[in-house]
Amino acid sequence: MKPFNRLIFGAQLLVTAIVTGMPVAWAHSFPQEETPSAGQRLSAPPSEVTIKFDAPIEKIFAKLEVLGADGKPETIGPPEVGSSALTLSVKVAALKPGDYTVKWGVVCIDSHHTEGSYVFTVAGGG
Repeated sequence: MKPFNRLIFGAQLLVTAIVTGMPVAWAHSFPQEETPSAGQRLSAPPSEVTIKFDAPIEKIFAKLEVLGADGKPETIGPPEVGSSALTLSVKVAALKPGDYTVKWGVVCIDSHHTEGSYVFTVAGGG
């Protein structure tokens, strides 16, 4: 086989490997559903915050916190990973009206780390 033909064949093989192997090799856990959701305005404060992920997460590395506008934590106890390893939740204190930031960080079962944050608002009650 000529060097140029080997190069073309190698490139085709590499593209095929990437296209067929990417979902498994580069899997990450990303939020699929949040309660309360990003940007949501609540009339009553929630008792907990829950995030459902699109891939299983490792319990030992899961982080979830809710911060008030002053940056102080509003969580009660550590976050809990559901039995399916797809949900992460944490109890929160009696939240007063205001904006709250949810910060999360997880490691997918294939060892890839993802993190993020979002804000929700409590309009009344608390």
